[in-house]
Amino acid sequence: MKIAIVVDSTAYLSEEIKDKNNIYTISLNTIFGEETYREGKDITTEEFYDKMRDFDGLPSTSQPSIGDYILLLAELNKEGYTDVISFHLSAGISGTCQNALSAAQSVEGINVHVVDSEIACTPQGLLALYAAQNKDTKPIDELLDELNTLKQKEHMNAYFIVNDLTNLQKGGRLSNAQAFVGGLLRIKPILEFEDGKIVAKGKIRTMKKAQDKVIQLVKSDFEKNGHSDKEMVITIIHGNDEEAADAWIEELKEDSVFSKTTFLKSYFGPVIGTHLGEEALGLGYSDMKLDLTGF
Repeated sequence: MKIAIVVDSTAYLSEEIKDKNNIYTISLNTIFGEETYREGKDITTEEFYDKMRDFDGLPSTSQPSIGDYILLLAELNKEGYTDVISFHLSAGISGTCQNALSAAQSVEGINVHVVDSEIACTPQGLLALYAAQNKDTKPIDELLDELNTLKQKEHMNAYFIVNDLTNLQKGGRLSNAQAFVGGLLRIKPILEFEDGKIVAKGKIRTMKKAQDKVIQLVKSDFEKNGHSDKEMVITIIHGNDEEAADAWIEELKEDSVFSKTTFLKSYFGPVIGTHLGEEALGLGYSDMKLDLTGF
């Protein structure tokens, strides 16, 4: 058995860490009018935010085509892989998982195991990284069961803060946007994935207060799930605002609750950035044991 690990581009793993762990990527798309850009291939994150800022309206996004998946699976089959574990952003907000399942039925000679991460961004990427680092030491059924456990909220979660809900509302990705009608531009919403869908958890008036609220939520999660004495991984994710991400990491490092925590920094690329907007911030955490060289 030879296992390949595939992750979609919304995991935002660095090229270095993908190369080091032999992780393959399938790209989602960002669309400006008649122009389509493959995330991570045709447009950089910086170029995307510049273009979105100047674009009249909201860009759209689309999942990879079934044909893209078929080409990738056929190539992996030629390289001698018998199995693929493929990780994707939540099926509750994208058809990417469904397209992966459809493509898997079109390529003979290779078994495809599609994992709905029920989340997005770095937490999704860390699941793929865990699989890449453990695929040769555990039976695949055992590994898949373990991954299903590790993606549950007692092991992994994320909170997101956006400047306003305009992009999410226009894109239809927020399931309870009606709760914020009349105040979209005056609050900093805290968002979370629940049952694979993005829901708003609170209305905060300033970004700093929203960040403080997220820290309270994470501390509560740590206490509830017994993480306070564990070695944890926290990733701060930013929407074209690296300075804000750095400052938040430094603040968290000073808190004794996170004394055993490894901190990473990541970003919202074009697809997720389309829906969260510029200057969004996120905090994701996990209790997975990983070699994080390359982050």
